[in-house]
Amino acid sequence: MLKMSTALAAGTLFAEPARAAAPPPATVTPELIEAARKEGKLSYYSALELNVAERLGKAFEARYPGIAVRVERSGAERIYQRIAQEQGSGINAVDVANSTDPAHYLDWKSKDWLAPYLSDDVARYFPEDQVDPDGLYATSCAWIETIGYNTSLVKPDDAPKGYADLLDPKWQGKIVKAHPGYSGAIMTATFVLSRELGWSFFERLAQQKVLQVQSAADPPKKLLLGERAVMADGNDYNLLLLKEQGKPVEVVYASEGSPLIIVPSGVFKNAPNPNAARLFQSFFFSVEGQQLLVDNFAHRSFHAQVKEKAGHKPLSEIKLLKSDPAAVLAQSEDIKARYAKLFKV
Repeated sequence: MLKMSTALAAGTLFAEPARAAAPPPATVTPELIEAARKEGKLSYYSALELNVAERLGKAFEARYPGIAVRVERSGAERIYQRIAQEQGSGINAVDVANSTDPAHYLDWKSKDWLAPYLSDDVARYFPEDQVDPDGLYATSCAWIETIGYNTSLVKPDDAPKGYADLLDPKWQGKIVKAHPGYSGAIMTATFVLSRELGWSFFERLAQQKVLQVQSAADPPKKLLLGERAVMADGNDYNLLLLKEQGKPVEVVYASEGSPLIIVPSGVFKNAPNPNAARLFQSFFFSVEGQQLLVDNFAHRSFHAQVKEKAGHKPLSEIKLLKSDPAAVLAQSEDIKARYAKLFKV
């Protein structure tokens, strides 16, 4: 649970003026379950890691036998492009979408592609600033993009303490980094860091002979394999889980601050399996679904009844850099183009 002021931690993430009153909270009824079972399936588009999305799907299937979850996993930017193509062609394939780029939901909302659905858990236990005012989506989980290093290759005293340290010549050819053209989390992080540090930071980082990968989950894997000594960005939860297993990796929450990644989820208006979609959304935001993400994958939850993972550094003790989804939406194409030009990828 995020035990601090959400305004301080994440800002007002969904501050767009409401167009209409949010729907009343929806409880899981026998009628909803029966209707969902008649549909028998749902399509879940997710930018969460495949093992996370599939575990969530399996837990839902165990909770509600007879309803199969088809996970369509990809990077957030790829999911965004796919949904745009499908909707533009009149193809209604997605039931629920889970993206690591909150800006996508502003776009989908403006196009009237999302269905209002406010689960009882979201209404009762989630802070208002993590819920769309029209009840079209809410924050399903969160994490932090961090620096990290391989402790077998880098001594703690020599490790970077912040982003400026990554520009030291000693790290040339030793850094791995993910791509904002693939990962929504890295898109958010790139926006935040370019705002805080300026594009000159990325210009200089690009001269460090960085190993470029796609997903925000990839840099921790490269550290673990010893292919690179330091990661410039990547999900903190990957390193925390590896540390629990005794692997030689360490997380660095940068002195300048670390980007907080918010991961919304919403039901689509033209979902082919609308009842199963709503039932899945309710499960996703339940104590059971949220605690699964925290306990097994070291994600963060805004659910007031969910317990924080043991040993997880509280967000109140971390300097967080907050995003602006509307600004990300407006600048995303420019960010991708500028980044690709600098890093030649």
